[in-house]
Amino acid sequence: MLDELLGRAKLKARIAELEDERDALAGRLEGESERRKDAVRARQEAEAEVNHLEDRITELEDRVERLSGDDDSLDFRGTDDLRGDRLREIRSRLESVSTAPEGALTAVVDNERSLPSSVEDAFGDRASLVRRAAPCIALTDDAGLVRVALSPPRLPAAFDAWDGGFTLDSAWFHPTDTTVVALVRADLFALGRYEDGELHYVTGFESDVKSAHSKGGFSQGRFERIREGQIADHIDRCHEALDEHAAGADSETTTDADADLIVLGEQTVLDEFRERSALTATVDASGDPETALTEASREFWTTRLYRL
Repeated sequence: MLDELLGRAKLKARIAELEDERDALAGRLEGESERRKDAVRARQEAEAEVNHLEDRITELEDRVERLSGDDDSLDFRGTDDLRGDRLREIRSRLESVSTAPEGALTAVVDNERSLPSSVEDAFGDRASLVRRAAPCIALTDDAGLVRVALSPPRLPAAFDAWDGGFTLDSAWFHPTDTTVVALVRADLFALGRYEDGELHYVTGFESDVKSAHSKGGFSQGRFERIREGQIADHIDRCHEALDEHAAGADSETTTDADADLIVLGEQTVLDEFRERSALTATVDASGDPETALTEASREFWTTRLYRL
């Protein structure tokens, strides 16, 4: 009653109202402070993520540049075509390299766009040269004393391994005593086999296949049909010759019966022999069957050496 008379009741009510507003404002201020902290934390996390993404973009750009092989500042220290005794000598030198366990890397790279991480790490900025040499066998040691790539006639399945020395199988580089080689062109066939690393001519022949359409006479279409028929007949003769050789090898019970057949020649006819051969390759060879076979075999059994 006294409070009402003195006007204190209204003052107390106003004080209580102001205290409620103060408490509400304090709560809002505390909430804003927490939100500010959350915002700062979120901004810091976003900045860290942006930095990470920028680093990742730089890394990917560097990788794309390496994959494109556009680094003109790097080049091979030299290249050589190796065959015969010279190839055996170089292989012997590389095989003589001895390191601590897991000190020598042998990596078969069959795709220039996909290098094993071991090659990327071991060759560093010169990994782009390995890509340029691919398909190849890349060799290096943990001291960087040896850095070469070899592109052999018969590339094995892809692998990479660190060992106490380099792995170089002779069959990747040289013919074996079970190797039979055939040369097939649209108008020529030749067959040979290897003994003690030497090529021995077995048989061969040439077929009469029209090579050009002269003006006049029958139409171009008819000329093409005649030529295609002649080539088909020639291919049949080639298969027959291979069948006869295989039958003869079986009857003699020699290792030739299990020979790995390599067919060389023109790209346009090689598809006809892929199913029956262990390997096919395009080569340029001219002359009579025996001469052409010798030339084609010499070209095929050549290993390209890259000094990285």
